[in-house]
Formats: sequence, C-alpha cells, structure tokens
Amino acid sequence: MSSLQRPMAAPAPAAPGSLSAEQAKVVLAEVIKAFGSPENAQRMEEARDNACNDMGKMLQFLLPVATQVQQDVIKAYGFSNDGEGVLKFARLIKSYESQDPEIANMSGKLKAMFLPPMTLPPHGAGTGGVATS
Repeated sequence: MSSLQRPMAAPAPAAPGSLSAEQAKVVLAEVIKAFGSPENAQRMEEARDNACNDMGKMLQFLLPVATQVQQDVIKAYGFSNDGEGVLKFARLIKSYESQDPEIANMSGKLKAMFLPPMTLPPHGAGTGGVATS
C-alpha cells in the first residue's frame, strides 16, 4: 500500500487552523456538543446569571466562558489556544456558511448558545443618530 492509498480517516489539517468544509462540520459539531456537557452548561448558566441580561456584563462574564469552551475543542485541530484561535475558527466557519446550509445552520445554533437574540428597534423609532433635514 503506497502512501497515496491511506484510508480517509479524519486527516489533520494541512496548515494550522485550515479545515475543509467537511472537517469544519465535524469540529463545529464537537464545539456544539462541548457546550452541552454538564460542566460547560453549568458554567454558561452561571455566567448568564451573573450577566443579568446586561450586554456589557454578557461580554464580561459569558463571552470568556464561551471562548474557553471553544478553545478546548479547536486546539486539537491546529487553532491556537487563545482568543485569536477562536476568531480564526469563527472566520473560517463564516467563510463556509454561504456555501453549505448545514454549516450555516450549525453556526447559528452555536451563536445562539452564547449571544443574546438581537431585537431590532420598532420601525421608525428615532433616527439612529442620523441627522435629517
């Protein structure tokens, strides 16, 4: 068996932090699963309670926990074990969202786990800081 005939197991990415769409789905599924573990679910719940639906406190309490949960998974796939690694992973996933509906769906699910739903102001409420004349 030559080196070109290796079985198609989950290959390591060619470059640190670069994944194919199929690999990205696997990693994304693992990240989502990690948020569902009892320990991480408890950590996220505590962070949500501390944030009290305050956006500033969400950034202070919830985002660091969410970042850590993702780091713990993605470091095994060549991403750096820091905030920059999570940002690179997020950009990679974003790049596949328009090409793959399954990735887009999973990405939305992941975001919903740590980002509050965005509510738009009522139509016509204020000018949004834009001067009108």
